[in-house]
Amino acid sequence: MFKRVIWIILDSVGIGEAPDAVQFGDVGADTLGNIIKEKKSLNLPNLEKIGLYAIDDTTIKKEDVQPIGIYGKSREISAGKDTTIGHWEMVGIHTAQPFPTYPNGFPKELMDTFVKETGCKGYLGNIVASGTQIINELGDDHIKTGYPIIYTSADSVFQIAACEDIVSLERLYQMCDTARAILKEEHAVARVIARPFIKQGNQYVRTANRRDFSLKPSEENLLSYMKEAGYRVTAVGKIEDIFAGVGICDAVHTKNNMDGMDKTLEFMDTQKEGLIFTNLVEFDSTWGHRRDVNGYARGLEEFDTRLGEVLQALKEDDLLIINADHGCDPTFKGTDHTREFIPVLCYHKGLEQSVNLGTLSTFADIGATIGENFGVKSLAVGNSFLKLL
Repeated sequence: MFKRVIWIILDSVGIGEAPDAVQFGDVGADTLGNIIKEKKSLNLPNLEKIGLYAIDDTTIKKEDVQPIGIYGKSREISAGKDTTIGHWEMVGIHTAQPFPTYPNGFPKELMDTFVKETGCKGYLGNIVASGTQIINELGDDHIKTGYPIIYTSADSVFQIAACEDIVSLERLYQMCDTARAILKEEHAVARVIARPFIKQGNQYVRTANRRDFSLKPSEENLLSYMKEAGYRVTAVGKIEDIFAGVGICDAVHTKNNMDGMDKTLEFMDTQKEGLIFTNLVEFDSTWGHRRDVNGYARGLEEFDTRLGEVLQALKEDDLLIINADHGCDPTFKGTDHTREFIPVLCYHKGLEQSVNLGTLSTFADIGATIGENFGVKSLAVGNSFLKLL
């Protein structure tokens, strides 16, 4: 048994269109493959060493690579392609019905309730929009009126943007709490997201004070089982928000990917057992949705450098797992997530030879493996590959 698992999620680093990509309008999406195609090459020696370029049936496979780790890919069985659904599936929650989305904005009666319950005098937006664009389109009106900017996307999200100089973070988070309470039953969106911003020069830019207010997941999941069994479950980044605190013992929010890696390494130095569960969101929020190929490529290389520190810090009884939660191809149409396979990479110091996992049937196979390692209750979905490690 491994005493400690370090589980790092590369948010949105998909590895090629899923078999059902046509149902999501994502035929041709290939986040990592298309970045490499456009950039010609990426310098990812540590990911390559573990097995990234050895994964079967991808556009990035290199036949001459000799990996030393455990590698494969996984498909998603849940009905969606967003952060919440992906992470929930990883820990054993199968979302068979998609969360509601609002391509025409939120209904008037819901928005009227929002205004009444929050005490706002009004709101701006209530449309599908890119977050960075809408704050610049409506930022001046927001400054004049003080009205929050409401918008959504192809995902099941209710996003509230406000300038930190006009609306305090406390007030913004209160509005999100209220919205979370309102958005229930048929309007139970996956996440309410606080999107604070500031003015820099002639532009409005987001700050690092984003907060996600997620639906509470079922407590029949890996994190809850581990906590119940007395194991320490530590959340780094937006993990705590994704699970609405369910199954979490300790949590720290982060400013960016590098801060996330700093915090992960700090916990590796102090937490000797249990699970350290990290989400690196910049791949998705800063580069994927913004369709920034150069930024995405640079972020991958920066992560790979920090991964070298993690590999050095691993103990003999540690298991490292790295995977994504969906795709967000920066070369693809629109600004939304993409339905893709995800890479699955594992490593531990006692590994005698590399292992090809092939294609896992569900993200929950990862959670099932962690669960079997710690001897907790079995997940409702997912098959463990622990015996292959």
